[in-house]
Amino acid sequence: MAKNKRQKVKHYNRSFYSRETRVKRGIGIVVLVAAVLAAAWFAAPHVLDWATHTWYTVVKDRDLEAESASRAEAAASSAAASSAAASQAASEPEPEKEKPLDGKAITGGSWAELDVTALTDEAAIRAAARQLKQQGADYALVTLKDAAGTVYYASGVAAAAQSITESPVDAASIAAILREEGIIPAAQLAAFTDPVSVYTDRSMGVHYDGNSLWLDNVSAAKGGKAWMNPFAASAVQYVGDLIEEVQGMGYEQVVLTGVQFPNIITRKQDFGASGGKSREGRAAQLTADIAAWQTRFAGSVTLWVSYPDALCTAATDALGTTGVSLGMENLLVTSSTALDADSRAALEQAAADAGVQHVVVHDAAAFR
Repeated sequence: MAKNKRQKVKHYNRSFYSRETRVKRGIGIVVLVAAVLAAAWFAAPHVLDWATHTWYTVVKDRDLEAESASRAEAAASSAAASSAAASQAASEPEPEKEKPLDGKAITGGSWAELDVTALTDEAAIRAAARQLKQQGADYALVTLKDAAGTVYYASGVAAAAQSITESPVDAASIAAILREEGIIPAAQLAAFTDPVSVYTDRSMGVHYDGNSLWLDNVSAAKGGKAWMNPFAASAVQYVGDLIEEVQGMGYEQVVLTGVQFPNIITRKQDFGASGGKSREGRAAQLTADIAAWQTRFAGSVTLWVSYPDALCTAATDALGTTGVSLGMENLLVTSSTALDADSRAALEQAAADAGVQHVVVHDAAAFR
């Protein structure tokens, strides 16, 4: 009988899960892990709060609710203080901003004259301005062209070429610093009392015997001086050009002196017009010159005409009439002695009757 042979059984390592089942199983594990992590994330603050509360209340023996209430009360108090401060700030008026200086204003304040030759640098200008301010001055009169014909700044006007001083000042800086210190700058210019510029442009001068310049004391050797001619259009234009130039440097107030004819009128003088031989003709010409300047600079420059008090109320050959009668809008009067109240009142009344809008009277001795 044949022996039964024992069959060998082969074992195979194989999974009884399909590929799809394994994928689903993996996804399930990932979802479970994510759920656990999410739960831990959301539970963590509560666990930390519980742990913190337990630590401070049990271990440290502190009352967290009391401390929380205290912090809330402090926060509320701080907020209330901030609100009160804001309310107080809103109720308080804002400080007024300083208004820019009106350089054309006529304030009725006091005037003072500066020595232009001493205004050589910023420190000197500022010191002089502050001294005027302490003294109560509102206007600083700066002579930029005097009766000797000297021009104290570097003028670009052609007829002033031979008149400029050897050491000109910085007129624009003077004006700017005066304004910074609260002082209104006013430029003073001599008009027809100019014995120098007429040699640069002879058409501006008073003549005799053709083109020769007339001198007020026979000859230059005897101290005679030439004069500008108020009838000459070139002379009137020259004065106007100087006004325009200094206005561009910051001087919105300009004071003209020497708006007159020579003090002595002779038959040898040639004014180029027959009217120069009569007082009426001279008065009419000065009135026309002043009107031309006022019209040219209306709205841009406050123009003053300045005379000594002796020329204001008495008719003279130099003016042909009284000074107050020449049609100026603003008159600055200087007096060699202090006027008493009655004399001042009479002068101001005469000016008002003649149509002068503003009158300033100064004692020349105190003017500086």
